[in-house]
Amino acid sequence: MAGPTLVIEFAEPVSLAALSEFSALMRGLSTHFEQRRDGYFDVNVPVERLGVEAAHEADGRRPFLVYLMEPGVGDESIFEAEHADEPAVEAVLGFKPTHAVNVSAVCNRGIDHVATALLTAAVLDVLGGVVKTELSEGQDAVVAGLPGVLGFTDEEYPMVLGTAEFLRAWVAQPGFRLVK
Repeated sequence: MAGPTLVIEFAEPVSLAALSEFSALMRGLSTHFEQRRDGYFDVNVPVERLGVEAAHEADGRRPFLVYLMEPGVGDESIFEAEHADEPAVEAVLGFKPTHAVNVSAVCNRGIDHVATALLTAAVLDVLGGVVKTELSEGQDAVVAGLPGVLGFTDEEYPMVLGTAEFLRAWVAQPGFRLVK
């Protein structure tokens, strides 16, 4: 069962130096590390390495696919499909995204939602960018006052755009859960 996915948006290509730091981050956090291409990682990340206690988990390792999407690197068709009709996102960001990183959990338990948010925050710390997060009904009221919120879209599927600080603050809220 596929789990939650968060998308980090960029206005320009990821530099080679940042790509190297991204790879080092993924390798450092992972107990299983497979780099399928530059910027595409199949990893298992122990939640303890993300600052989460795995008291209720027999095995705290969570599987993820974390991958860069940009022209000339890969997954351009996925990037184009995901960004086809998002003028509200562009308006909030102040730029048209040209590149992105997807952080996708392979499982869908509560811990996977927390781990996805915290892994995405770690990637934001290294690469920068802006995280785009879909919201469930009523979640806008929960996240509105959190630090690091950059703005909201007002679409059929509302989204919040924010920083690593925002993700970490949201994870600390009671009942935290990402939209799958």
